[in-house]
Amino acid sequence: MKALIINCTLKRTPDFSNTGALADKAAKQLQEFDFETEVIRLNDYNVLTGNSSDEGDGDQWPQILEKIKACHILIIATPIWMGHLASTSQKVIERLDAIFRDEDLSDKETGQFMPYGKVAGCLITGNEDGAHSCAAQVLWSLQEVGFTIPPNVYAYWVGKAGGEKDYVEAGGERYLYTNKSLRYMTGNLAFMAKLLASNPFTANLIEAGKKAEAESDKED
Repeated sequence: MKALIINCTLKRTPDFSNTGALADKAAKQLQEFDFETEVIRLNDYNVLTGNSSDEGDGDQWPQILEKIKACHILIIATPIWMGHLASTSQKVIERLDAIFRDEDLSDKETGQFMPYGKVAGCLITGNEDGAHSCAAQVLWSLQEVGFTIPPNVYAYWVGKAGGEKDYVEAGGERYLYTNKSLRYMTGNLAFMAKLLASNPFTANLIEAGKKAEAESDKED
């Protein structure tokens, strides 16, 4: 089984990334559960702005989308900038919006979106507050497009207000709360991914939609 972590740092390889350090730690833990794990940096790809599966003109999002299709666990790892999600992580969410319109990203018989049967979580780093808000945005968005969100599937580290040291520089790798929440996350993601692989969703969204139409007034 496969796990994919998208590091949404604003930096490019080979520049050091604190978010990447936390992502690598998560990857090693998922390997303990026998998951083949890959960590990629969004900024190492030419991902164009948009909300389709392929924006053309050299867009490399389709390469990442193929990795998402193949994985059982998706983790978005994002830094906090100015109290908000990094623009790179928002770009991932916006590109996944294509799931609602691209027929190739839905099952023809059931209408289930491509992420049905996949689980998701998030990692967050920053040197001030904003982790809860960022996690809420990421996890809500991922469940909206069909990912399953198990309990306790986000881990974060934030430094002191106004501080300049981030995850590694400030010793976050030894911080109990972050390490405990990371263990919760990787364990629950691995468990739920294996559970869904053996017990896939049976919901037929096409039939559910027809029933909804029958009991509803038509929209203007």
